[in-house]
Amino acid sequence: QVQLVESGGGLVQAGGSLRLSCAASGSILSIARMGWYRQAPGKQREMVAVIASGGSTNYEDSVKGRFTISRDNAKNTVSLQMNSLKPGDTAVYYCNARVATGQFWNLSDYWGQGTQVTVSS
Repeated sequence: QVQLVESGGGLVQAGGSLRLSCAASGSILSIARMGWYRQAPGKQREMVAVIASGGSTNYEDSVKGRFTISRDNAKNTVSLQMNSLKPGDTAVYYCNARVATGQFWNLSDYWGQGTQVTVSS
């Protein structure tokens, strides 16, 4: 099994910064992709930022230039630096990892428990 543990959420004023971190552990052979998703009340979960094992990244349009995703392949961790936060960024943020496990290197998606980010105006 694979576990993802997140940290770093909280309450911040608009214009402030937060850093989210996520550590993956368990029976991991390789992690193809790691990323952050978010879900605001009454809305569907959406991709915020993802990063491949080689370092290529993809961001949701509204966070480009404000958020930066990074990962440490040796430690199986991913972080999200969030700057210039806006009230619209308020959501539960979930860490995601696409992990290869088992004898046949099966790829599966795993999720963290979620961490609340609240941005006040």
